[in-house]
Parts: sequence; structure tokens; C-alpha cells
Amino acid sequence: MSSSADAANAADPTAPAPGEKKSGGRGKLITYAVAGAAVLALLLLGGRRAGQYIPQFAAWVEGLGVWGPLVFILGYAVATVAFIPGSLLTLAAGAIFGLVKGTLYTLCGATLGASGSFLVARYVARRAIERKTAGNAKFAAIDKAVGQEGFKIVALLRLSPIFPFNLLNYGLGLTRVRFLHYLLASIAMLPGTLLYVYYGKAAGSLAAVAGGAKTEKGAAYWVTLGIGLLATVVVTTFITRLAGKALRQQIGEPEKETHE
Repeated sequence: MSSSADAANAADPTAPAPGEKKSGGRGKLITYAVAGAAVLALLLLGGRRAGQYIPQFAAWVEGLGVWGPLVFILGYAVATVAFIPGSLLTLAAGAIFGLVKGTLYTLCGATLGASGSFLVARYVARRAIERKTAGNAKFAAIDKAVGQEGFKIVALLRLSPIFPFNLLNYGLGLTRVRFLHYLLASIAMLPGTLLYVYYGKAAGSLAAVAGGAKTEKGAAYWVTLGIGLLATVVVTTFITRLAGKALRQQIGEPEKETHE
């Protein structure tokens, strides 16, 4: 066997030595991971710095009159894609537009921005992940199972306060979740959006919002938080069961029958 390998290397001097291809692939994977982490860190840092200009943007929107809602929605979408925290913008929506319109405009902007982040991740990074995991049948099975239950999973994740909104948008784009299911599940952002817009309205002005005016956390806050924490437990359990089921199917283990 060594003579045949030597002959192959002699015929093709550029051919990798035994074990070189495996180590080279692992090295590329590490490089991609480090590069991805660096890009993410830069996005988070840039987003936080850009977030300092949100009060100025909100004040500008307030003075635009009829064009204010459109500019606010587009600005919110851009902020979402750029990892700029949206909580202050959501509060500003309440101070500028009131409860109903503020909630509507915020939900539109957040959905548009979340869709943009999802599509960027899906068409820029998803293919690279598929190539890297092409030989991993277990990962493929779990990914497929998650994709089939996309609406439920995304809706539960949207309700949860644990998972960062901007990061979650990109993360879901790396899965097989269907875009339509992802889009429809945006309705689950309504409770949290409504609560923050209400706080912004209660603050009364942009100056109060920008100054970090404190509002009393009433029953609505604790109910929303409770629902979010419950959703966190449910989605974690749900995904764990899906993963287990997918793995059992992959290795050919029969499903356990349940008797009532």
C-alpha cells in the first residue's frame, strides 16, 4: 500500500499526504469559525456604537410629519440588520406615534429587518454550512426535523426573552426553517412590542425616553415575562425531543409506543 501511495504522489506532486486533507479541512473549519466570531464581534460593537445615535434619529423622525412612519419603519429594519439594539427605538415609537400606531410601525420595521437578516444568513452562510456538514447525517436529520416544525419553534423563540433578537434572526437563517413559516411567526413578537411601546407612551416624550425615564412595572410586564420564560422551557424541551426523534430515525431505532 505504501508503494501505491508513493506512486500516486510521484504522479501528482501536489497531492496531499495521508492525513493532510483531514487536518487541512479541520484547519479551514477553525479559520472560518474564528473569522465568523470576529465578524460577529465587530457587528455587535458597531451596533452598540451606532445605537448612541438613536435619540437623534427618533427626534428627526418626529419632525418629518407624514413621512415619519415610513422613515421609522425603514430605519428600524436597517437597525435590526446592523445589530443595533431596538429597545430604545421601540420605546421611541410609543412616545412619537402612540400605542396603536407605534406598535404597528415597530412590528412592521422589526419584521422587515428580521426578514433581511434571515435572508442574508440563508443565502450567504447557509450553503457553506451545508457543505461542511454534508457528511454528518445526524446533523442533517436534526436540521430537517427543526425545519419541519419551523413555525412553532420560531414563535416560541420570539416569545422568549432569553434569546437575543438580532442574533436569533441570523441564527434561524442558518437552519432549514422555511421563510414563510419564519415570517408568519413574527406575530409572536406582538406581546413584547406592545409592552415596550406602552412604556414609551407612558414616558410621554422622546426626552424622557432618551434620558432613561423609569416606568413602574405593572402586571402586564410580569405576565409577559412569565409567558416568555414558559416559552423558553417549552421550546428547549420541544427541540430536544425533535433532536432525539431525528437521531432515532437516523440510526433505525423504532419509536417507543405509548399506551394510554
